[in-house]
Amino acid sequence: MALRPEDPHPAYFRGRPEPSSTARTPDRVRVRAVYPGTFDPFTSGHLNVVDRARDLFDEVVVLVAVNSNKHPGADEEERAAAVRASLPIEWTSVTVAAWSGLTSTYCHRNEVGVIVRGVRNTTDLHAEYQLAAMNQSLDVPTVFLPAQPELAAVSSTAVRTLGE
Repeated sequence: MALRPEDPHPAYFRGRPEPSSTARTPDRVRVRAVYPGTFDPFTSGHLNVVDRARDLFDEVVVLVAVNSNKHPGADEEERAAAVRASLPIEWTSVTVAAWSGLTSTYCHRNEVGVIVRGVRNTTDLHAEYQLAAMNQSLDVPTVFLPAQPELAAVSSTAVRTLGE
């Protein structure tokens, strides 16, 4: 479909608010998101995902989780404290919580509408897609945020290895 001079936006915008009018308004439903992970340690890549999620959602909960497949060097409360210390104080829409259950259970109990996951490469995407499908079946959608190119090689494992 061709644009006509009187069309302010392409067809996919018709019937939707103007892009400039999508700013947060009091009558809009607030959306809370959760960003789960073991965060052992919390890296610059994690911080970047949280920062970008802040632009998309009203509140972001960094959920420091227990993963039986991983053996972090600190318990979830200590890791949560380290994440809190890493966040800029002015990020008032970001909170940190420790959790040892399913992420979807946390979402349902705490009125969180979406899970945020960062992906660095196709290997991450494949694994994350399987988790997203499971969480979708439990009525919690997932949003993927691709890593910034300069941060794609940053992983908790690499940071731990370099720190040893």
